[in-house]
Amino acid sequence: MSSSVLSGEQALAAALRNAQTNVKFSPQIGLIALVPDRWRGIWMTRHQVVDRLARHFDVVWIETARHWREVWGPGRTREEIVQEVTPACIVYDPGPWLPELYRPAWLRDLIRRTRIRKALRILEKRGCKRIVLYLWRPEFAWALDTIDADLTCYHIDDEYTFKPEQPNDPAEIALIRRVDEVIVHSRRLMEKKGKINPNTVCVPNGVDYKAYSTHRPEPQDLRQIPHPRMGYVGVVKAQLDLALLWELAHQHPQWSFVIVGPHGYLGDKAAWLDRLAALANVHLLGNRAVADLPAYVQNLDVCLMPYEINDYTNFIYPLKLHEYLATGRPVVARSIDALVPFGDVVHLADTVDEWQQALVTALDPQANTGPAVAGRQARAREYDWDSLVARIADRIRQGIQSKSEQGARQECWR
Repeated sequence: MSSSVLSGEQALAAALRNAQTNVKFSPQIGLIALVPDRWRGIWMTRHQVVDRLARHFDVVWIETARHWREVWGPGRTREEIVQEVTPACIVYDPGPWLPELYRPAWLRDLIRRTRIRKALRILEKRGCKRIVLYLWRPEFAWALDTIDADLTCYHIDDEYTFKPEQPNDPAEIALIRRVDEVIVHSRRLMEKKGKINPNTVCVPNGVDYKAYSTHRPEPQDLRQIPHPRMGYVGVVKAQLDLALLWELAHQHPQWSFVIVGPHGYLGDKAAWLDRLAALANVHLLGNRAVADLPAYVQNLDVCLMPYEINDYTNFIYPLKLHEYLATGRPVVARSIDALVPFGDVVHLADTVDEWQQALVTALDPQANTGPAVAGRQARAREYDWDSLVARIADRIRQGIQSKSEQGARQECWR
């Protein structure tokens, strides 16, 4: 591990330890979040961040607009919905009259502006005087021209082109240059996109530390699965090396392999998932509620992150990293870039032989002593979502104040 990596990790840990412990709510600031997910869908980074930003500001999460074919027609009518899911978090579903269109362009733009302005009115009725536009994907760049926001933010939690070896997309470059604040999740994303806008900061994925570190009863469907349990909890997707899991499960029938999570895009990996399902010691449990996931992780013997190593996975920052560590369970993972700095608390392995040895080591009683468990949990605690999002909220407050002061100076100069 290089000294530059260590210094970066130490600086982040120090910043988190110094983060304010009492949440400061700013009632005059309202935030409009344009997100590519449904609020009640699979909870991702976007949900974790926006949910906690609503502890600092009034927030409107705009549900992804449906294509007009999905909302118009017999039996498809849906009403516009404004739902308060927490005291300061409102989910706005535009309904059938403001769908996503592609042409004519003038009507598409009119409908998009109307959706944003409806969200703005919700915030204004709550007394918000300063408005933040918070964009989660490049395709939402059009929103910058819909209202005169006091601050704009672009949050990058992935390499959206899925071709990281290629140069940055010109449209994304234009968006990054135009917004006031940019947030990225991994050091590789920071290397690729961090120099475009000087107001760019790296804020990694975090964990609801209390949820994952507090003991939960063993789920009923796990009780019938023998120990030792090697488990993956998360979306089952094409970035996973399912062939590696099959090889490990095939060679070690005495180990139980547990996979908890919904199926995402698998591509040609679907055949490997079928082969895994055919093994007697592999247990595919399917999707579970977010609140139930800590109990599954806590009752595994070893937590797995079997990513393939490629140009795409080296840009990600796995959401499950700190969730696994917060339980104190041993973790074995492929050495993708984001995990290299955690080699002191994660067993990194690449080949099948290295994985087999790492799993044996993780099962050793020495890997599960009190100090070992406490060490893993201590690292996870540094990345609690509350502290991470407090940093983002502080940047928003500071950014609004800075722009306000700049505007006041310009007014004086006139």
